[in-house]
Amino acid sequence: MEEPIISVSGLRGIIGHSLSPDLASRYARAFAATLQAGPIVLARDGRATGPMLVDAIRAGLLAEGRDCIEAGVAATPTLGVLVRAHSAAGGVQVSASHNPPAYNGLKAFGADGRVIPAVAGQKVIEKYHESRDHWVEHDRIGMSRSLEDSISAHFSKVAAIVDVPAIRRRKYSVVLDSNHGAGSVLGEFLLRELGCNVVVLGGEPHGHFAHPPEPTAENLVGVAATIRDAQADIGFCQDPDADRLAIIDGKGTYLGEEYTVAMCVDHVLRATPGPIVTNCSTSRMSEDLANKYGVPFFRAPVGEANVVDAMLANGAVFGGEGNGGPIEPRVGLVRDSFVGMALVLDAMAARDKSVAELAAELPRYEIHKTKVSVPKNKIAAAIDAVECAFPEASADRMDGLRLDWPGKWLQVRASNTEPICRAIAEAESLDEAQRLCDAANDILARV
Repeated sequence: MEEPIISVSGLRGIIGHSLSPDLASRYARAFAATLQAGPIVLARDGRATGPMLVDAIRAGLLAEGRDCIEAGVAATPTLGVLVRAHSAAGGVQVSASHNPPAYNGLKAFGADGRVIPAVAGQKVIEKYHESRDHWVEHDRIGMSRSLEDSISAHFSKVAAIVDVPAIRRRKYSVVLDSNHGAGSVLGEFLLRELGCNVVVLGGEPHGHFAHPPEPTAENLVGVAATIRDAQADIGFCQDPDADRLAIIDGKGTYLGEEYTVAMCVDHVLRATPGPIVTNCSTSRMSEDLANKYGVPFFRAPVGEANVVDAMLANGAVFGGEGNGGPIEPRVGLVRDSFVGMALVLDAMAARDKSVAELAAELPRYEIHKTKVSVPKNKIAAAIDAVECAFPEASADRMDGLRLDWPGKWLQVRASNTEPICRAIAEAESLDEAQRLCDAANDILARV
């Protein structure tokens, strides 16, 4: 069997090719070996292979004397809340996020309810490669119990950050596309508790996706038509583990994932000014908003754990990643689609505006993304060549290479798993963003 892709936050692979019950159990036991005493919360998204992997993980943990708390199908941000609510030593989410159905994976959470940081993740990798078993005697086998209610704690935290009565008075018409992932478990309940009239697409979390799982414009054409035909006020579209949120307005226009974080940042800063953190690949909209409200803005390398590290270090009031992942510290230090839904509805109610009007008030930029094959032994030189080609730009090496100019930026990053470089550019026009990516790709391809 091939090796799975292992990172500091977890692992993923293709079932039957690079991910098996044995490998899942081995990783979970390696993770448990790095934790303090206490139970571990287990949850999964709706993928059909999830129960099989959870069974293997549970068996391995119990056999090494760990107690397990089982949440069943639950969103990734819900798991983070549950870890803290039950004073657990950690948590394991079985999910492959937006990857195709053949994939699945594990994401590790610490006792603080967040995805483990890089240092902790490296220790897990070391334990995984040591591959040592620590089976216990029959009278020390762990115990497992299932939660009767996996959503109330998370719902309460989300509801506490918005004006629930004000949203209820609006009686918004909402289409929720959970695409047969974990998002509907809390999503439908949350929206109904907020007084919304809800149409749920893909509400049954069986993992047989109605469309490709990443919530991009091309994958949501049918959903957008449904929202338009239903004359809904707004459409919310989640990825399979519900840590990402894309938004579609009432006319069926895809606003996208970048706007999710930016609209949340705008709404939060109106009431609670404070530092903001996003990753290096996120739209400049959030930085512009931070400047507008006179608060510090910080960037972090791509990756939820990196953003959370920077949020904690700088006392951020909000953060996120531009792929539709808002992070609200009052709820949890995890990307959270439910936070996004609640805050956007709260903004609509507070300002008596449609989501399209809220989006129109934000700084306007266009993003373009490309990738090009580069041999691994030439990637460093290729990125150096891109920097040399733009001496007038402000360069930053926090995460690959980021070049900034007034009103535009370009980032070039090497893939961790493939011999490619990804280029992402943002500018005030799509033509300019495409030009920047094309220029970078030409340089990368020549080295």
